[in-house]
Amino acid sequence: MNIILFGPPGAGKGTQAKYLVKKLNGFQISTGDMLRDEIKKDSEVGKQIIQDMNDGKFVDDKIVNNLIKNYIFDPKKKNKLIFDGYPRSLSQAKNLDLLLKDSNQKIDHIFSLNVKKEIIIKRIEKRKNIEKRSDDNLETILKRHETYMETTKPVLDFYSKNINFHEIDGASEIEVITAKIDEIINV
Repeated sequence: MNIILFGPPGAGKGTQAKYLVKKLNGFQISTGDMLRDEIKKDSEVGKQIIQDMNDGKFVDDKIVNNLIKNYIFDPKKKNKLIFDGYPRSLSQAKNLDLLLKDSNQKIDHIFSLNVKKEIIIKRIEKRKNIEKRSDDNLETILKRHETYMETTKPVLDFYSKNINFHEIDGASEIEVITAKIDEIINV
């Protein structure tokens, strides 16, 4: 089963993705984690990623699409993909559709975790104190939230026509969101 999780930074996509990976014996495809790995490697790609993130932009689609392609075509991961934060733009969504078609796969469920900006700010501040993530400063988060809302709306519109598109109140407690997802995937 392949699943896409949408939601602004701090919406809980990562938490739900980790749960689904365990439940479905799947593989989390977190562009955030992939990008942070590139930064740790201090590669040229990593330096471009840092520049984009510091400017509050999303990372260039070509970079992200190349990182994603390797996961989709890995035979061990076929039909076990949990997309966490991808696709973030219409071109990424179209690229994903092509890659899945070329690898004889499809998306089974699409979840959009809807959360108000005020709640996200509180969550990020709490997470910052616990995890000490470098991308968790308030100014950057607000820029990323604004960018997410602008660039992801066309993606949500693109997917919302599908019968397997589900909107979930991401402000709910983690267990409530998880129960709703379980109910929908029915596994």
